[in-house]
Amino acid sequence: MGLLAPATLGVVALLALGVWFWRGANRPLAMRVPGTDQAGGESGAKANPVLAGKLIAGPGKAADLPGAWPRFRGPEGDGISHERLSLLHAWPAGEPRPLWAIEVGEGYAGPAVFKGRVYLMDYDREKKQDALRCLSLEDGQELWRYVYTVSVKRNHGMSRTVPAVTEKLVVAIGPKCHVVCLNPESGELRWGLDLVRQFGTTVPPWYAGQCPLVESNNTVILAPGGKDALLLAVAGDTGQVLWQSPNPHAWKMTHSSVVPMEFAGRRFYVYCANNGVAGVSATDGSLLWETTAWKISLATVPSPLILEGGRIFLSGGYNAGSLMLQLKEDHGQISAQTLFKLDPEVFGATQHTPVLYHNHLYGVRPDNRFVCLTTEGKTAWVSDSGQQFGLGPFLLADGVLFAMNDSGLLRLIDAAPDKYKLLGQAQVLKGHDSWGPLALAGGRLLARDLTRLVCLDVAKH
Repeated sequence: MGLLAPATLGVVALLALGVWFWRGANRPLAMRVPGTDQAGGESGAKANPVLAGKLIAGPGKAADLPGAWPRFRGPEGDGISHERLSLLHAWPAGEPRPLWAIEVGEGYAGPAVFKGRVYLMDYDREKKQDALRCLSLEDGQELWRYVYTVSVKRNHGMSRTVPAVTEKLVVAIGPKCHVVCLNPESGELRWGLDLVRQFGTTVPPWYAGQCPLVESNNTVILAPGGKDALLLAVAGDTGQVLWQSPNPHAWKMTHSSVVPMEFAGRRFYVYCANNGVAGVSATDGSLLWETTAWKISLATVPSPLILEGGRIFLSGGYNAGSLMLQLKEDHGQISAQTLFKLDPEVFGATQHTPVLYHNHLYGVRPDNRFVCLTTEGKTAWVSDSGQQFGLGPFLLADGVLFAMNDSGLLRLIDAAPDKYKLLGQAQVLKGHDSWGPLALAGGRLLARDLTRLVCLDVAKH
C-alpha cells in the first residue's frame, strides 16, 4: 500500500488537471487591472463600482485646437490663464459668440480641457450612473464616457468636481467619493478607488467637492480625511498607494482641494480639513505642521491660496470671513501663526477661491459684491452694490476677469487695483445656479449652469 498510494494520487491529479483544462479551455483570462486589489476578501468589482464600470464610445473627434485648462483653477492652479491670448475687452451686441452647448446632469462640476478634448464629471439620474465624459472642444460631441453605477439623490445637484488630466491619465472624483482614473485618449480604465470603503472617508454634505491634484510625475494626491489617512498619494500608472498621512485628530474631508506649497526648502501639501489646516510632506506623507486657527462651522469650500514669503490666505462663508497664515521655521520645525483676520463684511468667500494677481486678491464676499484686496487685507475697491455676483465662478486672463453670477450673466472686469471697472456683460446662460468653475483654452470659454454647458468664443479675431 505504501508504494501504491503515490501512484494513485498521481493518476487522480492528472485526471483533475484534464478536467480543469476541458472545462476552462474556452474561458478568457481575466486581466489584472492595476489598483483593483481590495481588502476583506471581496472582489474588486463588488467592493468598488468603478471597477465594474463600462466604456461607451461616441461619435466625437478630438479638436485640433490650441490651449489647455487641465485641472481645477487652470494650468498653475491659480485661476489664471497663462496662455498668450488676445481677448475681447469689450462685448458689442452678440458677443461673446456661443459656439456650442450641451445638456448635462444636475450639478456644478467644471470642465478640464486638454489636447482638444473637454473632460467633465457628470451624473445620469435616469440610469443612476456617475459618468466621466470626454467631449470635443470643437463642437461638444462626445468621444466617450466611462460610467459606473452609484445611487445619488438630488441634494443641490450631484456632481461638483473638476477632473485633472495629463498626457498619461485623467482622474476624477464622483459625488460619493469614488475615484476613477482612465486613459485620457481612449477612456480605458486604469484604476479606481472607493475612498469611503477603503479609507473610511465620510462623504461631505452636498457630496464631494474636492478636485484631484496630479503632480508632474503623475502622482495623484487626494485627501480622504479618513481614520487612517488625512492625505493620500497614489501612483498614477498603477493605482498603488505610495503613502498615506496620519490623521491623529480624525479630521474629515471638506469641499476644499489640496494645494502644493514650498517653504524652507520643503515641498508639502496644504489642506483645509473640517477642523483645521495641515501641511503634509510631499516626500512621505508625514505631518509637518497643523493649526486649528481656521475652521468653518458648516462647510469649507474655497482652497488655500498660497502667497510669497510663507503666507497662506484662507477664506470661507458662513460668517467665517478670512485669515492670513504665516509659516515660520525654527530648527527644522514648521509652525503656522495668524498674521491677520478679516471679518466677513471685509472679505469672505463662500464658494470660489480668490485670484492673486499683481499682489492683489480678487474675489466675491458674502454680500455678493466683487472685491479687490491688498495682500495686507486692505480693501482697494468694491463693485457697485447693484451688481450682484452671488456664488458664481471667475477666472483671470489677459488682464481681465471673467465673472459669472448665479443666473448666467457673464461680466468682464478690468483686473486693476485702482478702481472697479466693468468692461462688458452678456447673458450667456438662461438657467440658474451658474456655479460651476469656468475653463478657458485657446480663446474658448466654457461655462455652465445647473443643467447646461456652453462654449463661448472670447478671442479677439
